[in-house]
Amino acid sequence: MLSIVVPCYNEQESIPLFYQAVEKLRPEMGQELEYVFVNDGSNDETLSELRALAGKDSSVHYLSFSRAFGKEAALYAGLQSATGDLVTVMDVDLQDPPELLPKMIHMIQTQDIDCVGTRRADRAGEPRLRSFFARQFYRLINRISSTQMVDGARDFRLMTRQMVNAILQLSEYNRFSKGLFSWVGFNTKYISYPNRERVAGQTSWNFWKLFNYSLDGIVNFSDAPLNIASFVGAASCFGAAIAMIFIVVRALLFHNSAAGWPSLVCIILFLGGLQLLCLGIIGKYIGKIFLETKKRPVYIVKETDKTVKD
Repeated sequence: MLSIVVPCYNEQESIPLFYQAVEKLRPEMGQELEYVFVNDGSNDETLSELRALAGKDSSVHYLSFSRAFGKEAALYAGLQSATGDLVTVMDVDLQDPPELLPKMIHMIQTQDIDCVGTRRADRAGEPRLRSFFARQFYRLINRISSTQMVDGARDFRLMTRQMVNAILQLSEYNRFSKGLFSWVGFNTKYISYPNRERVAGQTSWNFWKLFNYSLDGIVNFSDAPLNIASFVGAASCFGAAIAMIFIVVRALLFHNSAAGWPSLVCIILFLGGLQLLCLGIIGKYIGKIFLETKKRPVYIVKETDKTVKD
């Protein structure tokens, strides 16, 4: 059986289109299907659409959160609920082409691989500024982290049950799925496809959210920022020591110890800024640790199709 995990946030228009597109491919896939929709606290009619869909098709299941916990939580909840031998994660807006599923199933059944991932061959239709920062993020994370991530990789991938079980063992509160998929290992092959626009609705991802998401990825999979903070601190101390020696020598030779107040103020401000920068980097890591130690659940389910049927 193939489980299709689909996170949803304000996707009332996309859900019927997604369901119809996948159903057209059901004979070609040759698999029993299980839909696992996860409503991430939507404030439109997404939940109503899922209720109606589950009412007419027994292969459709859904979970509805008590509030919006984010896509990462929705992915984790969907993977926990999926029961298939093969599991795929897809966006409901059809930016992930369902027509690739038959090919992905064939690859994973005929080749010695555990996962078939997808990546965008281009970023056509995306704002240039966002594309630029996205490429720089992948370049940076692959330089400072031992967990390598493929540029343009999507969450859309087909995984074996063994790989899904490995991902579910990573129960951390601060989640970055692209990194987790790479971290667990397993044999993975990628296939490319041209970038697609949404079929309906508006994306909830703006530049600021993507920027914060990239910071989470860096903090979760690299300690390089801490090393940079340590290096900056050491360099500042070394520079201050050299400056002190220079001032003492100048005072002894030229008897001039009162001049230089403007430069002194600049140095103090510069060093103060470095200290705040380093404290901010350390604080980011401490904040992540603080959230992990609270042991709060990644998500809270308010309703499922099973509770409604019961």
